[in-house]
Amino acid sequence: MKLYTKPGACSTAVHIDLCWTGQPFELEVLDATTMKAPAYLAINPAGAVPALVDGDFVLTQNAAIVGYIADRFPQAGLAGDGSARQRAEANRWLSFVNSDLHPAFKPIFGPGNYIGDEAQFDAVKAAARKRVRSLLETADARLQGRDWLAGFRSYADPYLFITLRWAGRTGVDLAGLDALAAFAARMDADPGVQQALKAEGLA
Repeated sequence: MKLYTKPGACSTAVHIDLCWTGQPFELEVLDATTMKAPAYLAINPAGAVPALVDGDFVLTQNAAIVGYIADRFPQAGLAGDGSARQRAEANRWLSFVNSDLHPAFKPIFGPGNYIGDEAQFDAVKAAARKRVRSLLETADARLQGRDWLAGFRSYADPYLFITLRWAGRTGVDLAGLDALAAFAARMDADPGVQQALKAEGLA
């Protein structure tokens, strides 16, 4: 099994999941240039990460990949205890991060994709930061009295952790989100997280 990742992208969350399985895997760290090179485009024509290759099976899209990893290595408990309820809870919070929180960052990273007037870029970014903050408040409320989003460690947690790193470097107001701060500290101290960050040059 081989993962293609770009440091600090959402693929780093998949990398953490793989580290949490405790199983061996290969890693190829890409950058903006190698993601668009013919060798990688042959694997993922979209030129995006992550991509997972398992034998002759090639899988793209973050949410699909983490579900596949959970099914390949059920002993890791990334989707819970095998019950329908825990799988649904893990998927609820994975969907929250993948469908709500992650896209909310896009106007910050690329305001030109949303408005042509460069004079309005800062306003677009500011509005997006407020949106991200409101979504992080939802996550903070969920983590009150809990260590993990789903109530157990799941594939939703590394994804949330990566978005928190984005928030920190893009000027999103994180003041008062104490449960999220505690969550981030737990993740920072986790050996699997440290393994992934070190391998991607992010430690």
